[in-house]
Amino acid sequence: MLSLIASSTLQAQQVDEIIKSYYETIGGKKWDAVSGIRMSANVDQGGMKIPVEVVSLRDGRSYTQITLMGNTMTMAAFDGKTSWTTNYMTMQAEESPADDSENARRFSKEFPNGLVNYKSYGYTATLIGSEKVDGSDCHKIKLEKKTSLVEGKEVPSIEYYYIDKESNVPVMTESEINSGEMKGKIAQTKFSDYQEVNGVMIAFSNTSGIKDGGSQVMQFEKVEVNPTVDDSKFTFPKK
Repeated sequence: MLSLIASSTLQAQQVDEIIKSYYETIGGKKWDAVSGIRMSANVDQGGMKIPVEVVSLRDGRSYTQITLMGNTMTMAAFDGKTSWTTNYMTMQAEESPADDSENARRFSKEFPNGLVNYKSYGYTATLIGSEKVDGSDCHKIKLEKKTSLVEGKEVPSIEYYYIDKESNVPVMTESEINSGEMKGKIAQTKFSDYQEVNGVMIAFSNTSGIKDGGSQVMQFEKVEVNPTVDDSKFTFPKK
């Protein structure tokens, strides 16, 4: 029993040391002065460049918008209470399902992500071991978060972070998809091209998709720290 307790304590110390090293690498306490981030990109879709803007604030509000054929549309937004999107057929704002808004409220305060300061969110982090990601040796950390609401039922919400042992930054995250056509598959996001912006390190390249399936590369051309953003960008439009 004593050896089991000692092993568990050592493991907890190890995972906290890895997370601390990661946090310091990306800027540490300098993140305390970051109230939000705006990231801009041009995504290539069939030879057509589509401007994309992604904004996330420390207070939990966020939005992703695209400009297509001269029309700017909100792909996803959260105003602190309600998640919403734009219906491409009617070009009208629509509330997302109640589960989506509830889950957004539960996880909205994760900034810059759920691993940093995970204890303050009531999460649990466990060092699983080591794995290679695209040839790099990585620490694999399991992050058990609050439960998510799926079709009205509480389900586990777990993410896996792969932190490069040499650079001390995440190069990939994974999580199981709990609903929709892709239910049961693994969502995977890879991070690269870390650059310093106002003293903090941010990945300028994100590749998101399904494990062993298709993916979409988002290469950000511009990243702003503490941007000035109109509150109306987040707020669900009144009918």
